[in-house]
Amino acid sequence: MVTNNKNKAKSNSLKQSSDSKIKRELMLIGGEWTESADGRFIEVQTPIQRGRVVGEIPRAGSKDVDRACKAAAAAFDSWRKTPPRERGFLMMKIADEIESRTEEIAKKIATESGKAIRTEARPEAKACADIFRYFGGIAGELKGETVPMGEHVLVYSRREPLGVVGGIVPWNQPMATASVKVASALTAGNTIVLKPSVFTSLIGLELGRICAKFLPPGVLNVVTGTGKECGNLLARHPLIRHLSLTGSTQSGRDVMTVCAERIVPVTMELGGKNPQIVFPDADEEQMAEGVIKTARFTLQGQSCASGTRVYLHEDIYESFLKKLVDVTKRYKIGDPLDESNDIGTVISQEQFEKTCSYIKDGISQPGVRVATGGMPPEKGPLAKGYYVLPTILANVQHEWRLAREEIFGPVLVVIPWRDEDDVIRKANDSIYGLSGFVWTHNLGNAIRTAHAIESGFININQWGGTQAGQTFGGYKLSGVGKEFSLESMLDCLTNRKLVNINLKL
Repeated sequence: MVTNNKNKAKSNSLKQSSDSKIKRELMLIGGEWTESADGRFIEVQTPIQRGRVVGEIPRAGSKDVDRACKAAAAAFDSWRKTPPRERGFLMMKIADEIESRTEEIAKKIATESGKAIRTEARPEAKACADIFRYFGGIAGELKGETVPMGEHVLVYSRREPLGVVGGIVPWNQPMATASVKVASALTAGNTIVLKPSVFTSLIGLELGRICAKFLPPGVLNVVTGTGKECGNLLARHPLIRHLSLTGSTQSGRDVMTVCAERIVPVTMELGGKNPQIVFPDADEEQMAEGVIKTARFTLQGQSCASGTRVYLHEDIYESFLKKLVDVTKRYKIGDPLDESNDIGTVISQEQFEKTCSYIKDGISQPGVRVATGGMPPEKGPLAKGYYVLPTILANVQHEWRLAREEIFGPVLVVIPWRDEDDVIRKANDSIYGLSGFVWTHNLGNAIRTAHAIESGFININQWGGTQAGQTFGGYKLSGVGKEFSLESMLDCLTNRKLVNINLKL
């Protein structure tokens, strides 16, 4: 959580001196660590304990965004001429540095985002090293092709970087998402201005510190601030040649509107309300464990790719539902820094209240059964932070907002089905199309259903999202463009230039 403070330099310095544990961070612009142009800052609070400040970040404005974009533009000509394999080698060195500091990074992620360190924060830190290592390894694949047009003509294409890329990062996977945007853009020869979420900017700045040890000045710039004062300005800046956003669908609409005015290409990974279809032959505990893992309760449901609406066949509805409840009750919720806990907190008071409103609405619906969870406790240790109990709501109707709107909290709705064509229709009856999950031992059912679901990626009998090297992106309002792979890097972060040569002259 953040609270804003404007133009209180004197009181700010007094506060800083009175609490030495609260560190005032600086932004990375042109290779230098700097305050905002007007000296404003934002307090960053941990969701683990309401009101506890863990740091201060610069509150960037128009002058800061302009400086960052100009610094990136100035560094572009030299960086684009750096041989791709040399750029890849630097990505490898960044990966090694991240890997050597896994525990330190994991603690920062857990403290600022509320993610449980064992189940989420540490795996995210390790994933960041893998991401940089993957893109470093494919740097030599930035190649074009020849086109056979006859013996007297040489026709070939080449891949050229776009220029300055703007990267806007969310709070749910703050370092991993930033790593994808930074590593792919830089490997392709672009420079980048990164804007972390205001809730998790400490993590974004930490990534900037690691990268700055190896990169030339200006190649990576990190600016911090609010979406309106910083993010929107980044999208509008005339030097930006591509805008990559991971965030809500509404944020995507806003940014795309801005970019459309300048005809700037975008990559957007947005929201999701993803279906899980459980066939009657999947009535076993291992499958139930997979369904719960796919709901991302360990991430407090704060994942755009999580499977939050489960279509469960009527023949196994009660028996499988019991298994889901039993699996969920094994999870331990509490302090994210405690290794024994599986689940931490949601990110902020706003997200806490939003999630609670959906749970309250679900409980009030006729026929709904709270299989487990419900409203969070108002007293005790969990009431001190933004802890939400993992909740399963049974007998939900497909038409209700619970089954159609992205809650972004640990709420799983379970909907009965009988007819296969009908459940496919319901799975696709959504404004979103990011992911989908199928649980069955019948190969024909699995593949047929996977092909029918209108989503960017499908998992059969396994949970989780994509890994580095697997193209990630959605259909419909879940986004535009792709990330995470060589193909997506070439398609979204390079220009393809065709060269024709007459060999007769």
